[in-house]
Amino acid sequence: MLDTGFFNDCKKLEIQKGAQDFNIPIIRSNRKLVATENGGLRNPSPLVFNSSWDAKEVKQGTDKFNYPVYSGIQRPKNDEDIAFMSILELGQLLKEKLITSAELTGIFLDRLKRYGPVLESVITITEELAYQQAKEADQLLSKGKYLGPLQGIPYGLKDIIVVPNYPTTWGSKSFKDQVLDLEAWVYKRLKSAGAVLIAKLVAGSLAYDDIWFGGRTRNPWNMEEFSTGSSAGPASCTSAGIVPFAVGSETVGSITYPAARCGVTALRPTFGAVGRTGVMSISESLDKLGPFCRSAADCVVVLDAIRGKDPDDLSSRDIALVDPFSVDITKLTVGYLEDADKEVVNVLQSKGVKMVPFDLKYTVDSAQGIVNFTMDVDMLAHFDEWQRSNKDDEFEAEDQWPLELRRARVITAVDYIQAQRARSKLIQEVRESFKVDAFIGDATDWEKVCVGNLVGMPVVVVPIGFKKIPNAPTDDTRRRTTITTGIYAPPDCDHVALALAMAYQSVTNHHKQHPPIDNIGPNDSIPNPPTSMIPARQLRGY
Repeated sequence: MLDTGFFNDCKKLEIQKGAQDFNIPIIRSNRKLVATENGGLRNPSPLVFNSSWDAKEVKQGTDKFNYPVYSGIQRPKNDEDIAFMSILELGQLLKEKLITSAELTGIFLDRLKRYGPVLESVITITEELAYQQAKEADQLLSKGKYLGPLQGIPYGLKDIIVVPNYPTTWGSKSFKDQVLDLEAWVYKRLKSAGAVLIAKLVAGSLAYDDIWFGGRTRNPWNMEEFSTGSSAGPASCTSAGIVPFAVGSETVGSITYPAARCGVTALRPTFGAVGRTGVMSISESLDKLGPFCRSAADCVVVLDAIRGKDPDDLSSRDIALVDPFSVDITKLTVGYLEDADKEVVNVLQSKGVKMVPFDLKYTVDSAQGIVNFTMDVDMLAHFDEWQRSNKDDEFEAEDQWPLELRRARVITAVDYIQAQRARSKLIQEVRESFKVDAFIGDATDWEKVCVGNLVGMPVVVVPIGFKKIPNAPTDDTRRRTTITTGIYAPPDCDHVALALAMAYQSVTNHHKQHPPIDNIGPNDSIPNPPTSMIPARQLRGY
């Protein structure tokens, strides 16, 4: 198991005695100190990963964003159209007193109750809190006090993010009644921006895939499919117009995969850009929080509200982001990989971007291997008690965390450190290879997902079209398979990827389409349970 056949029998006996006399007492002592609770919410490791390629420190507050104004905006006549408006459009309606936050909250709460059970995408509706926060937002607006574009805007949080007085279930039957005496940093930031929390949305069990204690979350564009990825609820709910935006998380793939499957715009930000205090941890050097939105411009709004140094998250930091709305994209050189969508390349080229062929080069032969060693060992450290007390026997899918974490128990400290050294080599090679300002490529290619997360680079997932679903029961079905791309940038350059995504969306409307939840088309029906199977490779997403 340990690949240590080089030890002779005498040395093996020495090791056995040393483990019994020295190692095991220390192991048990440390467990008592820090491993009696699950989730990694306290006692973070002092071994901190910094994704920055530039060592300079910045102070937040010197890089304000200038948001566009939607002058002359009118309130739509029906609630469906209101539900699919952007954050900036809804904010303008509120600012001009064409709608109140309480009214807006009611519209989205109705949609939560109507569509949440169908999509299996909502865990807890925070109705009382929502109306209280909406009332506060309306009172401030009536007094002329404007907090910013999120004031009065409803939203949802992935249910690994702690909100006081409400369950934080981590999507797991083992923790479904858990109420934690904490308040997540990201929730504090959104609350201070005046946003209105209306629901805790599905997290796949212990942030692994889309299966949770209440079912399995579906894709609004094709409800025979599942959403993939553990940020299943945020992606599905945003796509369905159940929330204007949501905050999810990614360790490896749980923003990119569900965003791509459900056809929403999403940002996996630079590692460290958003504080994670009060959030269930898989891996302290890989976990990131990011927004699911209607558009890249909305992602900018949410990022602006939640970014910055969290005093209790050692990996978080202030990042000197340029205002994405002011980036001159004609001065950018953007690469495109072999799997890049040519229409995206052509659109950006027509907007004045210099587009060049590109290949990200490195010699590390198993980015996935580094991910697995890093993520699984870190996760086991955070759920040590869970495994030792055999709670893994209750897990929703036996071939997921239970199997991986049993294997992780026999990864040695030496091999874990070697994996981190291999990661360092990968980061250095990617940095040397990154000769462009950004590049375009498949957002769900597993190799790029692993490399991007190990490096800590941001990516924007952008909807770019639709195609027919496979094996459609009728030619008239309105169900579709969404097509997306990824816009990748170096760490700390989220503004570049967002600016390019906004440029693309300024001349396309794929991100404005509504999924066919109420009308999937004549002669079409969804089997229950669904029969559409997702290839095993695509089920990843932590």
